[in-house]
Amino acid sequence: MQISLSSAQPEAWSGTVLALGIAEGDPNGWIPAMEERFSISLGNWLEQRKFQGKKGESARLQLLNPKCISLVLIGLGPLEALDVNSFREAGAAAARASKDQTGSLGLLLPWNAVDPAEAVTVAAQAVRLALFSDQRFRSQPEPSIHPEQLELLGPLPNTLNSALEAVHPICAGVELARELVAAPPNSVTPSALAESAAQMAREHGLDLKVLERSDCEARGMGSFLSVCQGSDMDPKFIHLTYRPSGPATKRVVLVGKGLTFDSGGYNLKVGAAQIDMMKFDMGGSAAVLGAMRSIAELRPKGIEVHMLVASCENMINGSAVHPGDIVTASNGTTIEINNTDAEGRLTLADALVYASELEPDAIVDLATLTGACVIALGDEIAGLWTEDDSLSNSLKGAAKDAGEGLWRMPMHQAYRKGLKSLLADLKNTGPRPGGSITAALFLKEFVKGSIPWAHIDIAGTVWSDKGRGMDPAGATGYGVRTLVNWVCAQTHQAEN
Repeated sequence: MQISLSSAQPEAWSGTVLALGIAEGDPNGWIPAMEERFSISLGNWLEQRKFQGKKGESARLQLLNPKCISLVLIGLGPLEALDVNSFREAGAAAARASKDQTGSLGLLLPWNAVDPAEAVTVAAQAVRLALFSDQRFRSQPEPSIHPEQLELLGPLPNTLNSALEAVHPICAGVELARELVAAPPNSVTPSALAESAAQMAREHGLDLKVLERSDCEARGMGSFLSVCQGSDMDPKFIHLTYRPSGPATKRVVLVGKGLTFDSGGYNLKVGAAQIDMMKFDMGGSAAVLGAMRSIAELRPKGIEVHMLVASCENMINGSAVHPGDIVTASNGTTIEINNTDAEGRLTLADALVYASELEPDAIVDLATLTGACVIALGDEIAGLWTEDDSLSNSLKGAAKDAGEGLWRMPMHQAYRKGLKSLLADLKNTGPRPGGSITAALFLKEFVKGSIPWAHIDIAGTVWSDKGRGMDPAGATGYGVRTLVNWVCAQTHQAEN
């Protein structure tokens, strides 16, 4: 989609779909202006549709006009209550209303109600991401009909063009994450994830190292390798690195859980455990791969970014790990596996040890880790665990700017006793109450010393059955925008 600024006013703009943001009471007078332009009476028509400009309302009118086929009115609520997220929601609403039209979409919102650079950026992102459609696995793909051009209307300064430059790289990262998560497990395997990283490295000049099973064995990654004992698919430990063109004053590591399919192992997923949806158990790896795709194109200065994914399947055969087995992670910690369906933390354990050896300034991991987090926070808010207040604040700020829900949860140290094993150093699960907290406490055991570390549980946010906002039904690509914002914010801190 081509995205541009246009100085044209709605009274004169020519295109396919004209979308206007209408605040309650229409303080800008756009409704009478449209009545005059198109020689129509909108009052009764809007009254019949109970459109009053309230937040979430929208109305679309087909026009017999060769210079504008459709008029879309989007309710914004009170003008004084507008925030950045209002522009994100309005952009998504405009996109949905234009889905059956080609040509151009003209969007006018009260850009100056907030920072105009933020307003145009989030609205443009929302339009592109709301129009996303995945047709890869249909024998006869349905035609994707939507505008090919987006024009942001109004007296906007040309300096805002620089703000729009990040829209396509960030959206491309989100779309990559969505495609990886949505693809079936016979398509996205550990080898396929490694090839996605390899393609990215070739196209964007990144460094790539892939550890094979023998390499992982040599490093003593017994925790990670125990998970894939029952799978015919070879594991892949993927290490992708972005290096800036100039000196780097910061180094960060992004770690993603990469279970391309999770059967639960001998603790087989049954009933409401959604075994048919366990293709999305690599949502953390998709998020960090998508973020690296965006970072590689944005080329932030002064920061070195490493991405780690310990990828495998959790399957069952005669060689699969048993409940009760004791394995040894690469830092020497012994783990009693009391539940083979708590496998993600076993793969992350060795990944966090590896991440710590890179001596970074911070480590952030993303994982579809626990159903307990979904129960606590639902499907629109991810859980955040960290003991570092500065890291917490920066991640929450990045998530807020991205429009992605993130809530800090407690690292209650007293719960660690639930991970005690009679025979080994740790069990891989604690009691059912507080399960997402004990999962985070388990991961913390594998982060070296005082390295700032945060764990984000995206089990609820990785997928949307019905769609919401700018996320069509299916994979959401959650976490990409938050991570990109966070990495770029580290760049600004380094410059200052």
